[in-house]
Amino acid sequence: MSDTRILPLEHGYNFRELGGYQTEDGHQIKWHKLIRAAQLNDLSANDLNWLNNYGLRTIVDFRSPEEKLAAPDRIPQNGHYHFLPVFAVDETKNSIAPQALLEELRRDPDGHKQMLQAYQNLIIDTHAQQTYHQFFSYLLANSTDEHSLLFHCTAGKDRTGIGAALLLGALGIPLAQIKTDYLLTQQASTKQFALNMAQAKAYPGITPEQITGVHDLMSVYPEYLAMAWTTMEKIAGSLSGYLHEQLQLSDRDLQDLKRIYLD
Repeated sequence: MSDTRILPLEHGYNFRELGGYQTEDGHQIKWHKLIRAAQLNDLSANDLNWLNNYGLRTIVDFRSPEEKLAAPDRIPQNGHYHFLPVFAVDETKNSIAPQALLEELRRDPDGHKQMLQAYQNLIIDTHAQQTYHQFFSYLLANSTDEHSLLFHCTAGKDRTGIGAALLLGALGIPLAQIKTDYLLTQQASTKQFALNMAQAKAYPGITPEQITGVHDLMSVYPEYLAMAWTTMEKIAGSLSGYLHEQLQLSDRDLQDLKRIYLD
């Protein structure tokens, strides 16, 4: 099943279909409705045509203004683009230039700790909450059958991962399945991850601690998602409380979301 979720693109990585996941009460997410992804700037003409034929109509870009400027999205012919930055800068460090990244890791090589802080910020930052609220507005507007909405950041794992987790949770997908989808990034990004790590290891003067720091910044771990979930429960009591109170979603919104995306 995991292989069928990874879309067969020439120059895109970590592009994944969210259809087919089962809810707690026996429904399933429709296919050709939801795609999570990494950056779109390297897509080939064949990739754009493939996505257009697949039904991609809405693109939501979670990256920072700097990331967007450095690597503008390539949009399929019938796609509509929405720029929706989660952070003013990329707190997850996945878009930072190698030299700048290593300078940061010289000051603090603990990439694992930095990622835990970033995941906490994804939940408590008020701008991030407003962004994810708007994300749900676009999801609720995507009501035509077999019209796909794609959401992405640079690596498609952190800002996109939390967006996917909130969405899947709102649809009633069990937390165990949400975790499995989150961790699938590692399989869907194998080549890019190896390239990033090779570039880091080849950098003059890099230390083993910094290599570990880069590895942890570029990876997904269960404890990253757990940090987000624990933070959510701490400030809102539950996922449901967070969706209602912090993301300002009504019961009607959640009912409509299920009507649009579940069989």
